[in-house]
Amino acid sequence: MIYMKSGTDTFVSKDTQVYKDYDHLYKNLFQTESIVVVVEGNDVRTVEVMQAIDRLDKQLQPVNGVKEIISPASVIKQINYKMTGRSTIPDNEKDIRAIVDGNPSIFGKLIPDNYHTAVFVQFNGSTTEDKRKELMLATQEAVELSDFPPSYKLKVTGDPAFKIQMNDAVGSSMAPLLALACVFMLIVLMIVFGHVRWRWLPLPVVLLGVLYTFGTMGFLGIPLTMVSMAAFPVLIGLGIDYAIQFHNRIEEELHKEGNKSNAIVRTIKQTGPAVLTALFMTCLGFISLFTSTVPMIQDFGKLLLIGVLMCYLSGLFVGVITVSLFDDISEKGILKKFKGKLIPQKTNAEKITNEEKISSKKPKGRLIGDSIRKLVDITIKYNLIVIGIALLLCVVGLHADESVGIQTDVYSFVPQNMPSLVNLYHLKNYIGGTDELNLIIKIHDNADPNILRWIDKFSEHEIQRDHIYSASSIVTLVKQYNGGTIPDSSDEIETIYEKIPESEKSKYLYGNNMLLLNFNIGNAERDIKAVGVQDLKNNVEQDIKWMQPPPATAITITGSSVVMIEVISALTSGRVAMTYIGLILILSGLIVVYRDWVKALVPIIPMFMVTGWSGLVMTYMKLDYTPMTATLGALILGIGCEYSILMMERYFEEKGEGASPLEAIHKTAESTGAALLASGATVVFGFAALIASPFPIISDFGLVTVIDIVLVMVSTFTVFPPLIIVLDSWREKKRGTRVLDGKANKIQGAEL
Repeated sequence: MIYMKSGTDTFVSKDTQVYKDYDHLYKNLFQTESIVVVVEGNDVRTVEVMQAIDRLDKQLQPVNGVKEIISPASVIKQINYKMTGRSTIPDNEKDIRAIVDGNPSIFGKLIPDNYHTAVFVQFNGSTTEDKRKELMLATQEAVELSDFPPSYKLKVTGDPAFKIQMNDAVGSSMAPLLALACVFMLIVLMIVFGHVRWRWLPLPVVLLGVLYTFGTMGFLGIPLTMVSMAAFPVLIGLGIDYAIQFHNRIEEELHKEGNKSNAIVRTIKQTGPAVLTALFMTCLGFISLFTSTVPMIQDFGKLLLIGVLMCYLSGLFVGVITVSLFDDISEKGILKKFKGKLIPQKTNAEKITNEEKISSKKPKGRLIGDSIRKLVDITIKYNLIVIGIALLLCVVGLHADESVGIQTDVYSFVPQNMPSLVNLYHLKNYIGGTDELNLIIKIHDNADPNILRWIDKFSEHEIQRDHIYSASSIVTLVKQYNGGTIPDSSDEIETIYEKIPESEKSKYLYGNNMLLLNFNIGNAERDIKAVGVQDLKNNVEQDIKWMQPPPATAITITGSSVVMIEVISALTSGRVAMTYIGLILILSGLIVVYRDWVKALVPIIPMFMVTGWSGLVMTYMKLDYTPMTATLGALILGIGCEYSILMMERYFEEKGEGASPLEAIHKTAESTGAALLASGATVVFGFAALIASPFPIISDFGLVTVIDIVLVMVSTFTVFPPLIIVLDSWREKKRGTRVLDGKANKIQGAEL
């Protein structure tokens, strides 16, 4: 029940005016899209080629959903009918060349040179995705049956063909990437999680949680988009952390307690709430994604919220129970026969203490824990220097982040050697770019000569601008059918409208009070980017105010390029807003849960520093933000706070059992720190699989996320320990001073 979605409503909300103007007005009333068949050969103006194109036209015309076929053959037949009264392809090449050469304005894009021609299979812009695929298949079948001369090559291309292949490729690329991520995670678990039994168990546990997420996603109708598909690597990363924390703690308790029931109860009692608190704060960070106005980022947030809950439940119930069952099997079951060989036998004469058991079964865990402890000691020794450098890098990074660009060109998100993209670029090289600014003009009377004259005059003025190459409107057709002039009366214009075929007229005229004016802006989205398109739109708006249309005329500027402008704005301002809203939500949640300002600030400060460091990474690597990487601020806070909260929970647990602050942080580093390093390394290698994606938008996201998770781990083990020691010790000192002052006041009062 999961489906891929890539339409306009994944970029802008249906409630916005931009969407309504583009989708409700332009797409539904005027827009046509085209699947394009490009024909290449030595000479495309031969009788044989035109007859083959005519056969292709006849096969596609009856197909349900096809609005019109525009091809050199169809235009030649129309012109030949006007000249001879016969709607046929001329029998000799000379007549064909005469028609083509005599109408350069008509055949400019249809036959750009002697070696290329194009057939445009047009359909309504509001056509559904499934119907587009049907039209694509019908076109490909018609091409195979059209019987072109052997030396000619045919390619099916156009924006619809590109989007269809892109959706298919994106969906199919995720399975091997997730498989590669699992392989990497298995390797890492074997290396860094070797101090426990059944070290690979966390991976199937988290995959079960991801499977639950897939099912929920299908039932709730949440679509898979270019951004939301990144949720699954994130969930595997977070889920593996939950599973590892539960697995690590129950193993630790089994070694310590010896009593299985007590070990399970203590694991659930101590680790369950700690991980749940971390999950709750992670969710608060992810909730900030809902403040974005980009729907596919909101869908990303939905999947993350559902997914982390599913992975938590899987780790808590399936993970803990499975370790318990496996422990039973190892003690009583099949392995009992080999226990003498595999597991040292306990006898009355050979008692193994808890300390000996831990040292014999966890040498790797102790090595990792000791290493983290040494690092923690260094950071605590130079606490002010460490915190100062971290803060300075954060401030510099936040400033650098403001200059990082935004990339919304969909063509740059996909492999540049994708066949449909190569063919599309090939097409645009010959017929030019097809980006447009679409002006919807609302008036009282479509046949008013004053409005047509204004459109004509305004069009001539605008095409003098850079990046506006041509204009097309109902005026173009009226002048074509009236000898190059605009009639002086509405009646004459109405008469001309009746002569224009409905298929041509409907492109520019709707009802009696709506007209369309198109400005071709070439490859503006690629050449001048969305910022340049915004400037161009602003200039057109200023010119409308300067060259005012007739009274009671309303003009709306829309088009896919204008939609991308809205996306740029949402990603630019929304990205920063998401980060700070996530920060406020997590801080508020920590205050509510702990009612303690130290416990509220300590987890979030190191992770906020990482958001600044991430800006330095983006600047240094010269990467632009995309709809995927724009979510990194919220992800860093959501993922990173979990790490620092788990460290903090264990720190205060150890303090509650009588340890000093330094002893507590040492024990935390040796136990929880080792587990966090294992889960962090697993997450890093899981995301590293995304770097292998052929899609730049995915590989860039994987690369930056890997670096950011490494920075999260660095912050957890370098900034967090000195910060919690400094703040907690300062608070204890203040409390002690207040207690001493209180005692002194009591003594003084008694003496008086």
